Amino acid sequence: MAGLSHDSDEDHVLSQAEIDSFFGKDSVVTGAADSSGIERVVSTSGVSSERLPMLEVVFDRFTRILTTSLRNFTSDNVEASMDRLGSQRFGDYLENVPGQAMFAVFKAEEWDNYGVVVLSSSLIYSIVDALLGGHIRGDSALTAPASRQTGRHHTAIERALIEPMVRIILDDLETSFSPLCAVNFHFERLEMNSRFAMICRAGNGVVTARFGIDMEGRGGDVDIVLPHATLEPVRDILLQQFMGEKFGHDGIWENHLARELWQTDLTLDAVLEEQTMNLKDIMKLAPGDQLVLRRKPDAPVSLRCGEHVLFTGRVGRKQGQVAVKIEDVLNQKPGTDRATSYS
Repeated sequence: MAGLSHDSDEDHVLSQAEIDSFFGKDSVVTGAADSSGIERVVSTSGVSSERLPMLEVVFDRFTRILTTSLRNFTSDNVEASMDRLGSQRFGDYLENVPGQAMFAVFKAEEWDNYGVVVLSSSLIYSIVDALLGGHIRGDSALTAPASRQTGRHHTAIERALIEPMVRIILDDLETSFSPLCAVNFHFERLEMNSRFAMICRAGNGVVTARFGIDMEGRGGDVDIVLPHATLEPVRDILLQQFMGEKFGHDGIWENHLARELWQTDLTLDAVLEEQTMNLKDIMKLAPGDQLVLRRKPDAPVSLRCGEHVLFTGRVGRKQGQVAVKIEDVLNQKPGTDRATSYS
């Protein structure tokens, strides 16, 4: 009986529910018969990435700053809140962007890469109405933006009114990153078609942050899309658990190491002369042979530490022993009597 139970455990076949719990379900792939488990893993829309705690702090600060900036920009009661922060493939994100959205492409100068700010059509209409003096008048105003979302693209006037808002968003995003690092987000262009807003490959992972803008019953969403490659230069900073955390840096240990380095023993060689000889002549050397040094008795000698010549001096005697008197310090720092450090 024990043997039969052991064989039955080895022949156990995983059910579809166990496979889904192991690999993770994907909303894009539907039906067990349509694809295999490996295809589900390959086609999954989720992207496994490290959690970036400081990025959440940056976006939380960005939410507060953006609320104040949009109130001053629209002269209206505006509330900004972060609705979602996640990671996915860039192509999957673009497929889910609703129509008539605006794509503001910007470049992070110090990081030498790009990002995208996506404005929903409902937010665009709400901002344009607020800038042109429109106000909510009963329930009819709530349905007005929805009726204008379909059927037409945004006009040049609407684009001209939205561009200053995009610059405000980028300025606030710079301010939010300033406690961690200095970065300049340069606005480049405003696109209506997502094909012209491709800043990386469709399969590359991106960090997406969605912010909801509420203007007393009207508003929309602002999405900030940053590829993982864009955040790579500051990845170590964003991995910190709190502001000012230092990885691999300990001031007490550095001071202790600096004190101990001054006690390090080094070998200092006094080189009388260097000669170039053939290998055949060197192999013929035997005890009793003499090497003639082509130097005068008062010629200077060089003092070396490894391959670096530090000093020059002259050979003499002191207390019955051969000594070298230092006469010149090579690579001397201006205004000091010490040699410069070697890298």
